[in-house]
Amino acid sequence: MTDSDATTLTGERRSARKRTAILEAATTVFLRKGYLGTSMDEIAALAAVSKQTVYKHFADKQRLFSEIVTSTVDEAGDRVYRAVLDLADSGDIEADLRELARRELALVLQPRVLQLRRLVIGEAARFPELGRVFYEQGPGRTIAALAAAFERLAARGVLQLDDPLLAAAHFNWLVLSIPLNQAMLLGTDEPASAAELDRYADAGVRVFLAAYGAR
Repeated sequence: MTDSDATTLTGERRSARKRTAILEAATTVFLRKGYLGTSMDEIAALAAVSKQTVYKHFADKQRLFSEIVTSTVDEAGDRVYRAVLDLADSGDIEADLRELARRELALVLQPRVLQLRRLVIGEAARFPELGRVFYEQGPGRTIAALAAAFERLAARGVLQLDDPLLAAAHFNWLVLSIPLNQAMLLGTDEPASAAELDRYADAGVRVFLAAYGAR
């Protein structure tokens, strides 16, 4: 590696660290003060960079906000999506659905994801595209993956269903609806106890299989 290459690599790493610092600072401020209450000056100060550096990485506040929404939802959504992929080959559908339900609850009820969900809902009229991204990369993606898995399970005779997409939506909300609605409407970011989340997971799976399980 030449001295020029080493200098370039060092500069790229420094730039990446600054970008990460800006995103972390912006997330903190946006979640604390909302979109309108957040200024680029505050973000720069918290990230310990100049405002010019913030604008070098993100053209304006809207693009910075969009990046935060997209990256946060993608990260959580990817982890749920990966958990769904192996479901179609399940040898013990009840046990695997219970495990999936626990993972989904743990990921969706993360404090930062809940806070961001509230913020996106609050800004939906201003940024409808972000609401669409949040849905498509979050619950929409999970439900579509579940539908594909359920269709294969039905073909194997493990489940009985006519509408895989509807069945996937039923499963998703049987598991999530109670704790998610409580968290969203009551402003509670502290997760429920493990025992309580297990109860929601197990009850959701039990009702789902009562409706869609093989007979």
